[in-house]
Amino acid sequence: MIPFSPPRIDERTIAEVTAALRSGWITTGPRTKEFERRLADYCGVPNVIALNSWTNACELVLRWFGIGPGDEVIVPAYTYCATANIIVHCGATPVMVDVLDDFTIDPALLAKAITPRTKCIMPVDIGGLPADMSMCMRLAKEASGRFEARSPMQGKLGRPLVLSDAAHSFGASIGGKKLGTQADITGFSFHAVKNLTTAEGGALALNMPSPFDNAALYKHFNTMSLHGQNKDALAKSQAGAWRYDVEFAGWKCNMTDLHAAIGLVELERYDAETMPRRKAICDRYHAAFANDARFIAPVLRDSSREGSYHLYMLRVAIATEAQRDAIITAITTREVSVNVHFIPMPMLTVYKNMGYRIEDYPNAYKQYSREISLPVYYDLTDAQVDTVITAVKDSVLEVMGV
Repeated sequence: MIPFSPPRIDERTIAEVTAALRSGWITTGPRTKEFERRLADYCGVPNVIALNSWTNACELVLRWFGIGPGDEVIVPAYTYCATANIIVHCGATPVMVDVLDDFTIDPALLAKAITPRTKCIMPVDIGGLPADMSMCMRLAKEASGRFEARSPMQGKLGRPLVLSDAAHSFGASIGGKKLGTQADITGFSFHAVKNLTTAEGGALALNMPSPFDNAALYKHFNTMSLHGQNKDALAKSQAGAWRYDVEFAGWKCNMTDLHAAIGLVELERYDAETMPRRKAICDRYHAAFANDARFIAPVLRDSSREGSYHLYMLRVAIATEAQRDAIITAITTREVSVNVHFIPMPMLTVYKNMGYRIEDYPNAYKQYSREISLPVYYDLTDAQVDTVITAVKDSVLEVMGV
C-alpha cells in the first residue's frame, strides 16, 4: 500500500532526538531557542516563537488581541475546523466567506464581510498555495475608519489584525519572499503530516508594525504559553535565577527540545532536499493530469506566488460528490492511499448547529465535492508516483466510464 503522507524519519533525525534526550533538556531549552532563531532568519522576520501546535499558537494571538464575545473574525469556509474553532474558544463569531477556484479566500467577498465588529482577518493557505495577502492587508488597513476597538491592543493597531493561517505553506513565497513578512502575524504548523515536522508543533512569525515591539511581543507570548510565568526552564537554569513571577493566568503550550530537535534537522535540509523533491512529485502529477480534460489540476505557482507543494489537490472535473467518493474507494482497492482536503466547515455538525449552511458557500462545496488529494512526501519514488497516476485514471474510468 502506498501511504498518503508519512513523515521523513531517518537516522539523522533519530540521532538528534537521542542527543536531546542525553542532554537532559527534554522541555523548552537551547534547541527550541535555536530553532526559533533559525525560523526567524528563514522567514525574514524579527522574531518567531515555537509552540506546541498551530492551534494553540494562533489562539494565543486572538486572546492577546483581546478578541471575545461580540467580535467577528473572518475566515474562508474552506479550511480545517481548527481555523474557526479557536475563534469559538474565545467566544467570538466566525464569519465565513466563500473561496476562489484555487481554494483561497475570495477577496471580493472578504471586502463585503468586513464590519466595525471585524477584529481579525484570517486568510488560509490551502494545499500550500498562499492566499492574496496584499489584498487582505489592504482591506484591513482600509477598514481602520470604521474599526471599533474593544481592547488596548486593538486600539494600538487601529484596524483588524491580519493573522495568516499558513499551516500548509511553510516555505512558500509571494513575490520571491518567503512567507512570514506579508501578514501582521503568520501561524505555521509542524504537525506530523506537514512538509516540515516536529511531530507536533507550530510557530508564530511576528511582524507587527510600529509602534509594536516584536521582541517584547515574543517575550509576552512566551509568558502566555507558560501559565503566565515570566521565566521558562532555560532562563531559570541560570545561576541564581530561580525566582519567577506569574503575571497573569496563562496557558500551557510551549514547544519542547525533543520536538525542536526534529525541526532543526528538517529546517536545515528543507530548501535543499524537501522542497525540491515535493516540487518534482507535484510536477510529475501535473504532467499527467493538467492537460487531461477529465481533471482540474491545482495551482502550484503563478506570476506572484509559489506554493510549498504540501498537497496535490486534484479535482475530477465532472464528478459528483458520490462519484468522487466511489473513485476514492476504487483507488484504495488499487493499494493507493488518498485523502480529501477538506470538508468545508459549514458541512460539519458543530457549525451546522450554529446556523451555517453550505448552500451559502457554493464554490467551497463545488471544489470539495470533486477533490482528491494525492500522496506527496519525500520518500515517494517516481515509480510510486506513476502507480498513483495509473490508479487514479483507472478508477475514474471504472466509476465514470470515461
